[in-house]
Amino acid sequence: MKHIALVGAGGKMGCRLTDNFLHTPGYRLSYLEVSEQGIANLAQRGVKVSVQEDVIPEADVVILAVPDVAIGRISQDLIPMMKPGALVMTLDPAAPLDGVIAHRDDLGYVIAHPCHPSIFNWEPTEQAFRDFYGGISAKQSIVVALMHGNELHYQLGEKVSQDMYAPIDKTHRITLEQMAILEPAMVETLAQTCMEVVKEGYDRIITLGVPEAAARDFVLGHLRIQIAVLFKEVNGTFSDAAYKISKRAKPLLFQEGWQKIFEMDDIKEQVRDITNK
Repeated sequence: MKHIALVGAGGKMGCRLTDNFLHTPGYRLSYLEVSEQGIANLAQRGVKVSVQEDVIPEADVVILAVPDVAIGRISQDLIPMMKPGALVMTLDPAAPLDGVIAHRDDLGYVIAHPCHPSIFNWEPTEQAFRDFYGGISAKQSIVVALMHGNELHYQLGEKVSQDMYAPIDKTHRITLEQMAILEPAMVETLAQTCMEVVKEGYDRIITLGVPEAAARDFVLGHLRIQIAVLFKEVNGTFSDAAYKISKRAKPLLFQEGWQKIFEMDDIKEQVRDITNK
């Protein structure tokens, strides 16, 4: 039975993982948390906080479920305590790519990130359909990368990832650099920014007098079919007028050369912004 130490177990992401591990047999779990709110969150779940000096030296897996701006400092304290051959897991590629996590050659390092349930994910119940983050009742895929170590480290990291993000659809093995291309570059730098602009446009049309209920139905309905067409979920196309107007709009909304956000030098700048206070 593998011993897992979950660091930051009472935080926003840590609570999601704690909830899954509480229903996952086959592991011995130790939960680490320092914030008052985090400790209270764990107490509500009937979870007692462990002492890091007692559990880190004997843990087979240490999961760093802590904020990116703190993960470097915390890793400097914990990783020297770990036993040889153990596995370090992080939930995001930013800090590993930025090189802020303490490194030891005798440890394995695996990064695992959830894809979250697809907008085209079919679920049989309303509860599962509204599990937007995943990890409760809606299936989601995950991406897993081996940063350092051997295949046994990867296999253990993949298994732990599948259990802590369950229920799982597909598991994709990729590299650390590919994960950083996906996040932050694709889904945060590009997609989230575009969606924030769409929401600003939505707010603007409300101030122009469009009834909010009509605007919400119209915008969200069109977003769904637009994404379905672009990602080949349906065998369809946009109208000639729609293609014409989007061609006119793109140079007005995006400056030339915006694709540089997918170049590794720019991605490294993005992750530095994430990991630095």
